[in-house]
Amino acid sequence: MTTTSVDVLIIGGGATGAAALYDLARRGVRALLVDQLDFTTGTSGRYHGLLHSGGRYAGRDLETARECIVENRVLRRIVPFAVEDTGGLFVATPADPADFPARWLDGCAKAGIPAEPLSAAQARAAEPALTHDITAVYRVPDGSVDSFDMIHGFVAAARDLGGDAWIYQQVTALLREGDAVVGATLRDTRSGEARTVHAACVLNATGPWAGAVAQLAGLNVSVKFDRGAMIAMNTRWVNTIVNRLRPAADGDILVPVGTVCVLGTTSVHTSAPDDYRVEAWEVSKILAEADVVVPGIRNGRALRAWAGVRPLYEPPQAGHDEAQGREVARTFSVLDHAVLDGVRGLVTVTGGKLTTCRLMAEKAADAVCAQLGISAPCSTADEALPIPAATAGRYHRLDHRLHKLEHGEMPGDLICECEMITRPQLEAAIAAYGGQPVALDDLRRDLRLGMGPCQAGFCGVRAAGILQAVRGQASAEATAALGAFVDERFRGVRPLLWGHQLRQLYLDELIYRRTLGLDRLPDEGVSQATTAAPGEEAAHG
Repeated sequence: MTTTSVDVLIIGGGATGAAALYDLARRGVRALLVDQLDFTTGTSGRYHGLLHSGGRYAGRDLETARECIVENRVLRRIVPFAVEDTGGLFVATPADPADFPARWLDGCAKAGIPAEPLSAAQARAAEPALTHDITAVYRVPDGSVDSFDMIHGFVAAARDLGGDAWIYQQVTALLREGDAVVGATLRDTRSGEARTVHAACVLNATGPWAGAVAQLAGLNVSVKFDRGAMIAMNTRWVNTIVNRLRPAADGDILVPVGTVCVLGTTSVHTSAPDDYRVEAWEVSKILAEADVVVPGIRNGRALRAWAGVRPLYEPPQAGHDEAQGREVARTFSVLDHAVLDGVRGLVTVTGGKLTTCRLMAEKAADAVCAQLGISAPCSTADEALPIPAATAGRYHRLDHRLHKLEHGEMPGDLICECEMITRPQLEAAIAAYGGQPVALDDLRRDLRLGMGPCQAGFCGVRAAGILQAVRGQASAEATAALGAFVDERFRGVRPLLWGHQLRQLYLDELIYRRTLGLDRLPDEGVSQATTAAPGEEAAHG
């Protein structure tokens, strides 16, 4: 068993954990970030892409609204490579409460959120797809943010400053000596290798898993799990974020992200931190509500559906009933267990929004440094991060990639037509993992591989072949990698099996099942997505 010693061990490779790694590295603290899977595989990689202005919370949660508008401006300044300045609209229709706009405007004023009134004609001139039934509309400084790029940016910047991050490292135990947590034992989820990390302090930034990690130290942190579903439409129906001007409810946001438009979201209490189900009623509800503000969108091509789990936390209050779902404030909490439980060496941060991840990391790092007797202040809001080399070459805007392809600036075979990924880009992304194992789904997060309309129907087998050649994989290993990737892509398509997406599934089934025979290969390579006929799956979808 290998042993490593650091000042701070951070558990959780989402937005808050990555921002905390960067924060501590800037303070001169030796920090290590670990995650049981890849970066952004949890809540941070399963959200709608909205960089909140705070307008969504101005009606009832002023603390979160204030945090969002401040951090909105900070993230625009420090991670501009991950942010698109789409702007946002809050649109009221006759179906929405007539008295809400006045209350909402009052909340915006108190939170410091600029809200510019527009006429219905001005709004439709900017976004022609909007409904003609507009009773009120306001412009706010919403934006969209690519969580994959932002988190990779934080990690890369932290590494430049001496920090480090390990993926696919599951925490199996927290080490305790008396009343102090002094590190953790890890297990590599791919190789099974065990490791020990000694640390003067452990930061628990695991989102929905915060309670489970705290329990490893014998402590109780009660996190509520709130599942939300989202749908990606095949094209950008709008270029501005559109919010319903009403109390927060299911299906009231439309977010243009990259080449798609994300519709969301629902709020369902659940009992598991990894409950990623998408139910039929959620799909119907989201599409119906979006159609009120953008007529016809429910008849468009729904590309993929997914869900994420929000970690909701409210400090226990004697004599108060527990709130659920949208009743729970979206602000965050930092729990210093030395103060709360008499256990030194452990800090938990939970709740919050992706928009407030830097602030969450700052407050969590303050608590960590207080335990360690370090007085260096936070400086993460002071200057922009360097643009990571991998991010600089990705060009998620397809017009950039198309320009480069047409002018010979992106040479090599085209592997993914939908997202315009070339063989050299794919090979470089594989090489970036060094000798560490890499899955096709990791490359999806890095390059957007398989995220277009065909959902890996054409590029999956090509990418698997390249991965096999570069890594020298055995046939069974390469087949298993392809099967796992096809399964993951199919999971997001399954709730949407009608129209064009059902036709696409029949084509993908023809490729993977009937032509390549993926379901007839040895057990380790069988793809569940190809073991039933599309008609059978459509009945369940």
